[in-house]
This record gives sequence, C-alpha cells and structure tokens, in this order.
Amino acid sequence: MPTEVHPLAIEPGAPTDPVFVGVGEIPSGRYPDRTFIQSLTQVAVRALRDARMKPADIDTILLIPNLHSADQQADLVFSRMVEELGLNGRAKASFMIHSGGSTSDNAVRVASGLISSGHARNVLVLQAECWGSADLTEMVTMLSYNGIPAQWERPSGLHFNAIGALITQRYMAETGSTPEDMAGVCVALRKWARLNPNAMYRDKDLTVEQVLGSRMISDPLHAMECPMLADGGVGFVMTTHEDAQRRGQDSVRIVGSGGCVSHYSIGQETNLATLGWKTAAERAYAQSGWGPESADFVEIYDSYAAVTTIALEGLGFCKPGEGARWVSSGATGPGGELPMNTNGGLLSAGHTGVGGGTALLAEGVRQLLGRAEPERQVAKHDRALVGGSGGSYMDSQVLLLEHVRTGN
Repeated sequence: MPTEVHPLAIEPGAPTDPVFVGVGEIPSGRYPDRTFIQSLTQVAVRALRDARMKPADIDTILLIPNLHSADQQADLVFSRMVEELGLNGRAKASFMIHSGGSTSDNAVRVASGLISSGHARNVLVLQAECWGSADLTEMVTMLSYNGIPAQWERPSGLHFNAIGALITQRYMAETGSTPEDMAGVCVALRKWARLNPNAMYRDKDLTVEQVLGSRMISDPLHAMECPMLADGGVGFVMTTHEDAQRRGQDSVRIVGSGGCVSHYSIGQETNLATLGWKTAAERAYAQSGWGPESADFVEIYDSYAAVTTIALEGLGFCKPGEGARWVSSGATGPGGELPMNTNGGLLSAGHTGVGGGTALLAEGVRQLLGRAEPERQVAKHDRALVGGSGGSYMDSQVLLLEHVRTGN
C-alpha cells in the first residue's frame, strides 16, 4: 500500500491549518415539542458561543441531513439556516453532504479543504434529527429500505437490526465472544452516559442481566443491544489555526485521516468480522506519524456492540478477537485504561440518525479542549481517534485529532 503523507503532518501549526474551535449540542431523547429548525438554531447558537463567535463571523454553513423528513431536509437544501442565522447576503455557501454514519468524518474533510484552500474562513457544521418523535412505522419502513438492495436483499426481509445481527453472529463465531461479553459492551457505554447530561439514558443504570433479559429482536441481538431512535442535535465550528491563535483560543487540529469503502450491500462484504477498519487505520496512521498507543481516548461508531469491538481490534487498540471481552472488563469505561465513547455512544446517548457519528466527533473535540463536565472529562486529552461508519457499514473512516494550545 503506498504511504500517503498528510500536509498537516509535515507542517504542524501552519497558518491555514483547519482547526475546531467550538461545539454545541442539545439533549438527546424524545422531545415532541422541540421543532427541527428550533433544534438546529439552538445547536448553532451553542456552537458559536463555545467558539467565541457570533453568526456574522460564519461564511459557510455545511449541513448534515436528517432522516425523519424529506420535506424538512429540503428546507435545509434551500438555505433555511442562512436565513435563521441572519446571514442572507453574507454567507458564501450553504450546502449538504451525506454518507450515513460517516458523514461527520467527510464533513470535516470538506470543511478542511475549503478552509485550507481559502474558499472559506469560518465553517459552521450543523445536524439535527427528530427520529425519536417521528412516526415509528414510517421510520422502521425507511430502515428496511434505505441501503438494502431491492434486487437481492430486501425480498428476504433484511433490515438494519438484522444487519447488526449478522455482523454480531459472525464476530461471535470468529472470536468466541459470549452473549455476556457483548452485553457487557452496552453496560460499559451506559456508565459514560450516566455522566453525560445530554444522553438519552443519563438517568438509567444498565446490567448484563437486563440486557440479556430484554426482548429478542434479531438473533442474537436483544432490544437493549439495539440503538434507540432519538431526537437530538449537534454542531461544530472550524476555522484556521491563525485565527484561533489570534483569538487566543485553544483548538483541535486534524493530523491524520484514513478511510476504506469496502462494499455496497452487506452481502458483498467478504468478512463481517473485520470490515474495513484495519485498512482505514493504516492509512490514517501513515499520515500522522502516530499509532494507537498514542491516543488518549477514542470515539468510535457504536450502533451495535460488535461494530465497535471490530473497530477496536482493526484500529490496533486490543488483540484480534479480544475486543468484546476487553471492553466488558471495564478497560474503556470511566477510570479505564482507554476511555471510549465518553458521551455514552449511540447505544446509550441515543441514535440521532446521521448525527450519531457527529455527536461522537463533537464529544472528541469537547474532550480535547477540556470542556466536558468535570466527572466526565478525560484527564489526559492531547490526542484522540474518532471513527465513523456509514450505511450498512460499507465504510470505515478514521480521524486523528490533536489538542493545540494557545501559542503552539
């Protein structure tokens, strides 16, 4: 595999380096009285406040789509948020990109390219979802059609929980992981969610017995091993290293980026127990000059426990086949050796559609900037790995991030 050299790894701290300077988020859960545009606007205000900016500072809005309503998504395509933020005539661009659960990773790449090339100076990335309050039948139907080929897989009744079950079955067969090991991953994530005031399940403890005692959804997945659809919203602001330093702000820079698109439909994936994580990791590590041993914490897409444990193994954080047992041991929970999904992840913070990965990215930036709640803040927060996966886990995406202190 040819080694790519990332320009940011060659010249750290260059004036046009794209950096994160602020994040905003609203609580996840079921909020039927909270409108979609209201959610996006609240997220924007919070992200701008965290970045010490005002709406007029933004020249580009990059939107991450919702899944609950095509009509409301059309409002975003037609620049509704430019108007809501009072940027008519001031904004250079407002547009949307979409790659499912990995959209946040790709949004960062697009925003970074715009900033480093001079096409944008301050980019506001926004996402909101009303999944938890949407019509459940319509959402289940959507998850039984989107990304599931009509020619081959849809006639069999395949849906996303079944895809998660297939991956979990294969992983358990390959690694010897038990149902208790897999349930333990969900429990570990819940411990972080209990510390997160924005998490859907911040008020509910979870045990392995509760997980395995919940209703079987798609063998071997029980109800508490499946992500709960949630309302939520998250956003972040990116600018240049030069601007962040001029404002006296700490920031977060991207030092490595890697990805692997491995298949279209799940039936085309040749190894459900590994997916594309190892290839994505190698590409990201080659750019950054550092590897898994350098990360202080990780935020990895976790719509199902096996998706996360497969990623942990492919990224090199634990031995192949040991991911579920390692997480269940407490290694990634509060006080563990490698904090993981410190917001509770999709399985306990709530699955906000395409925004699930965005929430993990925002959490990574928040932790690196030292802005999480004291009981949740990771003690050492210099370097982090963020990983996303889209659709039927057809891609594995990795971002390597570093904390940049004022004056560096």
